Amino acid sequence: MKKVLVINASARTAKSQSRKLSEAFVNHWKGIHANPLIKYRELGAEDVPHINENWIAAAFKPETERSEVGKDALKISDVYISELLEADIIVLASPMYNWSVPSVLKAYIDQVVRVNKTFEFNKADMDNPYIGLLQDKTVFLLLSRGAQGYEKGDHNEHLDFQSTYLKTVFNIIGVSNIHGVSVNGVSYAPEKLKTTTETSYQELKDLIDMEIEVV
Repeated sequence: MKKVLVINASARTAKSQSRKLSEAFVNHWKGIHANPLIKYRELGAEDVPHINENWIAAAFKPETERSEVGKDALKISDVYISELLEADIIVLASPMYNWSVPSVLKAYIDQVVRVNKTFEFNKADMDNPYIGLLQDKTVFLLLSRGAQGYEKGDHNEHLDFQSTYLKTVFNIIGVSNIHGVSVNGVSYAPEKLKTTTETSYQELKDLIDMEIEVV
């Protein structure tokens, strides 16, 4: 049975469109799997610590050489990374805040993009300087945006520092099998939003079914 890690980054709860996407994923997943293994990480509801000087010093030292202060600085990073390593399917649900990701998600990314844990430097090939250590995993990026036009070829594509950034991060740590579904125009009229969300939910279900068939 594949293990699923659901990461929610929205500061909102009931009104969060990205959370509704992750809920749609879970509901569909549960409908086709008996006793599914699903773990949740609610970033939007917790204080993710920013990395500091102690964190950086400890991360670049062998584990045996770390001080107690260094080990303590990496504790939450170790927890987050262990969750990623255990998961087969990573579901990341995030809104677009100011054309990028919520600050809490950026802090989380800083905690998990860690040398010799999720990536290594590839000194032999400077054209491909990173070797990702998260292998054989699938990521679903479930994104919401207040406006429209952020998809490839659209008029706001150049303002999308959300999906392009997240895909780059996962590529660097070793994940290439990435699916993206977005709800665009969250700030629009209810009728338009209803149509957009229904289309996105169906797209998500189709991607899940396709992924299962491939496996």
